[in-house]
Amino acid sequence: MCMSAGVSFTASVFLVVGGSAISVIAWRKNLRYLPIALMPLFAGLQQFMEGNVWLGMTGSDPLAVVWGAMGFMFFTWFMWPVWIPFCVFVLEPASSPRKPLFLALSLIGLLFGLLLYVPHGLSRDMIVVEINNASLAYEKSMWLDFMMPRWLTNTIYVALIVIPPALSHYRHVRHFALTLVAVIVVDFALLQYAYISFFCLLAGLATLHLVYIILTNKCAQECPELFA
Repeated sequence: MCMSAGVSFTASVFLVVGGSAISVIAWRKNLRYLPIALMPLFAGLQQFMEGNVWLGMTGSDPLAVVWGAMGFMFFTWFMWPVWIPFCVFVLEPASSPRKPLFLALSLIGLLFGLLLYVPHGLSRDMIVVEINNASLAYEKSMWLDFMMPRWLTNTIYVALIVIPPALSHYRHVRHFALTLVAVIVVDFALLQYAYISFFCLLAGLATLHLVYIILTNKCAQECPELFA
């Protein structure tokens, strides 16, 4: 996240509190909503870890940088490519022909996430964090660069997080896919110097769209037998 540890921690508190509250509501309203309700909470924890990266960078504490970056990258590289397809899978009606596809994409995300994340835990040399234009940049630490061009890695990643909601049975979940597309376009068009950090912040704030879906029970409009 840009600017400072304080901004990251502020975003963390906002998302964790909101995510915790909506998770309780989802638990009481319909458990199918719970996975997407947890996304703002997870995004808040991710921002908390990035706040610790800031503290390590500005306080010359390499250990804080390492564990903060590992926590941040856990969500970035491992969690989201698995969790977003899984969330859509849980929401999807059992009769939907696309339900097996969402499960398959979640499993592909699991493999892809492991390839992206695990090497960072095996070698500290893989954890490279810089301050670029007052923002944290993680762009130099991606192990898959040894196996494929960065554009292909980014394309697979974007596909895993956008395609499942875009193909959802529910219109408002498909609208969330458009929200993610908007975040990606803004990120790559304007924030290339630290696009990983900015994407995670903007996508975290975009999970407020999911809060709206749960609070208004939008899925009940198209599948009342599951969400009434």
